[in-house]
Amino acid sequence: MRIPEAPLFRDPIFDGAADPTVIWNEQERQWWMVYTQRRTTCRSPGVAWVHATDLGVASSPDGHDWLYRGTLEGLHFEPGRNTWWAPELIFADGVYHLYPSYIQGVPDTWNRPRRIVHYTSRDLWHWQYEGALSLSSDRVIDACVARISPELWRMWYKDEKDNSYSHYADSPDLFHWEERGRAVTLDCHEGPNVFRLAGRWWYIGDFWHGQEVFRSDDCLSWQHCGRILGDPGRRPFDQTFGRHADVVVQGEEAYLFYFTHLTDSPDIHDGTERPTSIQVARLTSDGETLFCDRDAPFDFCLRAPA
Repeated sequence: MRIPEAPLFRDPIFDGAADPTVIWNEQERQWWMVYTQRRTTCRSPGVAWVHATDLGVASSPDGHDWLYRGTLEGLHFEPGRNTWWAPELIFADGVYHLYPSYIQGVPDTWNRPRRIVHYTSRDLWHWQYEGALSLSSDRVIDACVARISPELWRMWYKDEKDNSYSHYADSPDLFHWEERGRAVTLDCHEGPNVFRLAGRWWYIGDFWHGQEVFRSDDCLSWQHCGRILGDPGRRPFDQTFGRHADVVVQGEEAYLFYFTHLTDSPDIHDGTERPTSIQVARLTSDGETLFCDRDAPFDFCLRAPA
């Protein structure tokens, strides 16, 4: 049995890897992890250190021994030093679609407009800007996209102007999106992620005390059915809540990639709580809820898609 490294990955530039998304790179024949590269070592006013962030890239042939590759380039569409957060990546019909959150400039407060923007690429390195999405407000972040049917894509995201509830939008082609309203309103949260496992649709969200879990048969009505990653783990760098996650499903197996802070102090400005790392744990389901024992060893290997 080959268990995953813990932590699975730490950013070698700023030690602030967060909000991971994991996708197979067809051209390189490797798995890619793209993430928010937080500037944890920056000494600056307020929350400027979580802005001016790029999207970091690490690669691996099988999910082990991730190699830092740099940052995504060519994302600029207006002058200045700007901010990218929380990437979402989808591969469809030979094209990669990237939906990160975008903030103009380097704010030192939270109170700034945020948008979800769209790029396309043939190789994950060279990007074409396609435009900003028109969604429910000008304070939206954390896109997640899933294919509901051959003719329908659905996006979930956090709307900070609507109590930080999640909203959703539909598209026939990944370019044109129609906002449809609220999705999950149990409480304010961020980082929605939707996937299919064990014959059900699942929604997990970062509620800042772990990931709340919801299930659905139609991907519209969501029933709350528990929480994962709420209790501290025992692995190195895994003793705090599991935050903003991505899920890779391979057959009957599912793997949860999430990030953790060094500590979960409410004040993350003195430097001690800023470093973050990426971890991975195995997800299982009985069809009624999800289970995730972050301390349990498991045989881990990401396989190339068939």
